[in-house]
Amino acid sequence: MKVLVVDDDIVSRMVLMHLIDACGKFEILEAEDGADAWDQLENGLRPAICFCDLRMPRLSGMDLLQRVRADGALGAMPFVLVSSATDRDTVDQASGLGVSGYIVKPFQGDQVREHMAGLTGRDPIAVAPRAEKVQATLLRLGIGAERLMVYLGGLQSQVAAAATDIADLLERGEDGAAHVRIERLHAGCLTLGLSGAADTLKALPPGALDPARVKLALAEVVRSAMHQSEALKRIGGGA
Repeated sequence: MKVLVVDDDIVSRMVLMHLIDACGKFEILEAEDGADAWDQLENGLRPAICFCDLRMPRLSGMDLLQRVRADGALGAMPFVLVSSATDRDTVDQASGLGVSGYIVKPFQGDQVREHMAGLTGRDPIAVAPRAEKVQATLLRLGIGAERLMVYLGGLQSQVAAAATDIADLLERGEDGAAHVRIERLHAGCLTLGLSGAADTLKALPPGALDPARVKLALAEVVRSAMHQSEALKRIGGGA
């Protein structure tokens, strides 16, 4: 089973390849940037999944994603963006183009394993962070599928906006204010049934916060919301 890793930074590429290799027996292929990856895909490469950096010369990850989704032979390929960016515009654009997942640097083995687990016959939604069944969420909130899709998209936008604000607060040593922002996002996760993401936020220690750990926790919220959006589409909502 082939896995394509696209990143112009050779160190990041090697780290991600190592994490994928630890998930099982896969044929891991690499591309030095988006243009190189597109050349390989045009020449017949058909990987089971693609992990792609966002910012690269010649052809960015977002541009490569757009080309892949527009190609009839490649459109269904799972495509995971890899980046240190969690800003609102980036997340919204990736979601609109049909990204399958979003991993925030520095890489974490659990994030990679969850995406790779979907290639072994398990439903990618099933290996997402724990979450309430979308049907149960709709019933509990008393709303329709379209409204839930709006709420999930709104949560992703809130996280993207909060990520920059929280980073600034932590840089100024205002951890208390950062905790307030995180608690609001935690409440939003609970409301939308994203129990795994809520637990990830709740697990952040009181007092001083590690910015890298906060960034990973926020990325988990975005990824969980994306998975729930995909689950909602699978039952015919928000299509």
